[in-house]
Amino acid sequence: MLGSGLSNQIGAATGSLAFPVLGPVGVVAVRQYVAALVLIAVDRPRLRTFTRHQWWPVILLAVVFGTMNLSLYTAIDRVGLGLAVTLEFLGPLAIALAATRRRVDAACAVLAAAGVITLMRPQPSTDYAGMGFGLLGAACWAAYILLNRIVGSRIPGAQGSAAAAGLSALTFLPVGVLVVLHHPPTTAAFGCAVTAGVLSSAVPYLVDLLTLRHVPPAAFGLFMSVNPVLAALVGWIGLGQRLGWADAAAITAVVTANAVSILTSRPQGPSGASGAAAAP
Repeated sequence: MLGSGLSNQIGAATGSLAFPVLGPVGVVAVRQYVAALVLIAVDRPRLRTFTRHQWWPVILLAVVFGTMNLSLYTAIDRVGLGLAVTLEFLGPLAIALAATRRRVDAACAVLAAAGVITLMRPQPSTDYAGMGFGLLGAACWAAYILLNRIVGSRIPGAQGSAAAAGLSALTFLPVGVLVVLHHPPTTAAFGCAVTAGVLSSAVPYLVDLLTLRHVPPAAFGLFMSVNPVLAALVGWIGLGQRLGWADAAAITAVVTANAVSILTSRPQGPSGASGAAAAP
């Protein structure tokens, strides 16, 4: 789980190094290509057998998949890795809190909201557009979880996710062509973008599938809450993105809200964890 989390955040940090040449859009396009190649190679979806009833959630999942990554990388470019991942993490946290009616979850929601308000407090340097992209990523991640559950119930295995990744990659093909024509990539920038695709898509996907066979869903979900902390550390050590005390406290509030909600919840079956475990 630690390896998967670090791989995801190091991949995002590496991808950000290509922003000056490719921009967030170009990096996301390459990441979508890598994700599609890996998922299709592993799951081999039988597209000809899909019915209309199965295709529509796959198409929606493809749209959400691309929008989620694009909004996250745009947020990383504007507000930094730690804050962007923290804001995006509100998506699965909202799904988890909305599913219950306990007082402790209401308190967790208030704590998480306090963290968000702290992050978005008015300052001369506050980038509200970047914050907005982070929150858009959160909404997309929540939709990604819900759509994955629908796709998983209608299509066997992970064929639906693989098909959605393939459609998303096809959508980004024209984008990739435009980026190459207007901003010819250097070898280093292209290498960073491919590395981001491998570390942030391929490795977490394969490792999480293996991990969920041996780790209880609650433990996996609890560790997922550490991702904003890992992102902040990777951003600080790898990119020199330092956080103030208020930002660090806000990240802690969001992580604590998720951890408390999971630790005090009743045990749930694997199906309840699979959606939250789906990595963007």
